[in-house]
Amino acid sequence: MRIPELRQSRFQGWSVVWVAFVIAVFGWGVGFYSPGVLLLTLHASKGWPVAMISSAITAHFLIGAALIVYLPEAHRSIGLAQTTIVGAVLAGAGIVAWSVASAPWQLFVAAAISGSGWAATSGAAINAMVAPWFDRDRPKAIGLAFNGASIGGVVFPPLLILLIAKIGVEAAAVAVGIAMPLVIIPLSIFYLRRDPKGLGLAPDGLLIDSKPHVAAPLTRSPRKDLIKTKGFMTLSVAFALALFAQVGLLTHLPTRISPLLGENGAAAAVSMVTTSAVLGRTLLGWTIGGRDRRLVASANFLLQSVGVSLMIISDAPTVVLVGCVLFGLGVGNVVSLPPLIAQHEFRAADVGTVVALVVAFNQAVFALAPAVLGVLRDISTSYVVPFALAAAMQIVAALIVLIRPPRR
Repeated sequence: MRIPELRQSRFQGWSVVWVAFVIAVFGWGVGFYSPGVLLLTLHASKGWPVAMISSAITAHFLIGAALIVYLPEAHRSIGLAQTTIVGAVLAGAGIVAWSVASAPWQLFVAAAISGSGWAATSGAAINAMVAPWFDRDRPKAIGLAFNGASIGGVVFPPLLILLIAKIGVEAAAVAVGIAMPLVIIPLSIFYLRRDPKGLGLAPDGLLIDSKPHVAAPLTRSPRKDLIKTKGFMTLSVAFALALFAQVGLLTHLPTRISPLLGENGAAAAVSMVTTSAVLGRTLLGWTIGGRDRRLVASANFLLQSVGVSLMIISDAPTVVLVGCVLFGLGVGNVVSLPPLIAQHEFRAADVGTVVALVVAFNQAVFALAPAVLGVLRDISTSYVVPFALAAAMQIVAALIVLIRPPRR
């Protein structure tokens, strides 16, 4: 006789999802969205070239990419909670280091610290927190947890700009740098030290005994074998291109929009993008069901390319804001879709490694975006050329993601 599922209100997995949500708020708010605000602030206050600051942001993401590859080993070695705590402390210290830099070269030292913190609180980390607790409900759980990333984009850019205006960039960075570990450390201690097996549960809140048959644990495939698969190559290349475009646009969006709407208007536009991302990701999590996840990803990239195109062809505030909304509707899904596609196309034992590899590869590619778009902007003296490159990359990504691997 099959034992019924536990009631969702008693299932610890949803508490972990909300903890992952909060960690994503800080992880993306500090590690992903703050560099764009710092680019605007440091360029305006110190007169350093956009290309120089963008190169330091690129270093921040490259360092994070190198470390994300080994994130599964860190989780197995010292634990998910301890790794997350170290990441929160480093991310907080990193934003302070950015704010106190007195010469451009010091930004690269700061990038080494902030990039290390970002690696431990990025998408691969959020997936590692949520995935063990869910199978059937993973799209909803992943969508909810990753919505924290979008909320980080809604909250942090205007908050940082407000704090910088009121108390200065150094004091603002110290406030954020202290708040992040202060919130994340207790959450990690109380919620990330346990997994469902330790509570006698299978994914989705089922009792382990309710499974009619428990297979022997699957061995993990070597990284080199996973990287060679068609599924990994098409997944990673498509999302690397899409994220190159997305990260480059998000980094330069405040600088692109501020001449039209002012600094506060630019921060509001970024918040509009990330609010749209919450809506887009929530709709996807609740409606994707058994739909073709690669086809959904392709449509997502094309929708974003339309939004970027609107920002290219017009300087009218209304048109630019509509472009921000269309672009934003796909922003969250570009982050949350790779784990969902990997869930369908790879063995359960390999999903965590595949997600970490995809995130690391994507980050190594999109790390170049702030610098490349910054150089193109300085050369062309406008954002038409760099934004056109981003739109083209989104269209190419929409085609590549439709190249499917053989069925398992």
